[in-house]
Amino acid sequence: MQNLTVSLIQSDLIWEDKEKNISHFTGKIREIEEATDLIVLPEMFTTGFAMEPQKLAEPMGGPTIQWMHRMATEKNCVLAGSIIIKENNHFFNRLIWMRSDGSYDQVDKKHLFTFAGENKHYTQGNKKLIVTLKGWRIMPLICYDLRFPVWSKNRHDAENGFDYDCMINVANWPEKRSHVWRILLMARALENQSYVIGINRIGKDGNDIGYSGDSAVISPKGENLSNMAPCKEQTETVVMSRCELDNFRDNFRAWADWDQFQIV
Repeated sequence: MQNLTVSLIQSDLIWEDKEKNISHFTGKIREIEEATDLIVLPEMFTTGFAMEPQKLAEPMGGPTIQWMHRMATEKNCVLAGSIIIKENNHFFNRLIWMRSDGSYDQVDKKHLFTFAGENKHYTQGNKKLIVTLKGWRIMPLICYDLRFPVWSKNRHDAENGFDYDCMINVANWPEKRSHVWRILLMARALENQSYVIGINRIGKDGNDIGYSGDSAVISPKGENLSNMAPCKEQTETVVMSRCELDNFRDNFRAWADWDQFQIV
């Protein structure tokens, strides 16, 4: 199978201003010179982690979805990030996996951050999403989902192989818990024998909460393959090796001893 090239955009977000954020990310995406398979943006990249979905939500097919299609087509890649969506009179923190042909998949945040009241404003997701790209199986998650290893547990069986090869987490993860963020990214990679991509914002939001980014690409061995500096606006493109993933899984078969269970 082929390697996978991923571009991470670690950026400040302009509080609750969709037009300015879209304009900003348009410029950042167009600055990427390398050919890339996937561009990943932070959680709620058009608004910041806002608790006023009534005034900020868009329908599916709204302007941000249309913009994601245009950017994915322009760069001939997948574009992923979460936005605020209204559907059937409910609000969702929804990650969109937009392909260059305009087709897309979606997944809603499973674990709502009750500490910030997210559960009072948004509806919880109840399904996982695993997508394929260049033969890679990829599971996207949103921010707080990272703390729950049962939900993100990889599995393996003789017929289907591994559930996924790469986990992606898009986040607004506060700087005061950045140490936890880095540890959890590494833990998820090690326990699932998978690459893990974590993309987090920087700057301060409208509630004066600071974010340091600390975005990273972690190998299945727990190594940080990226060079993203904390608190810095930065775009980085990283190549994830399929050969290294397969060789590691073949030579260190911890997956053969994984506990077997079902989520109900």
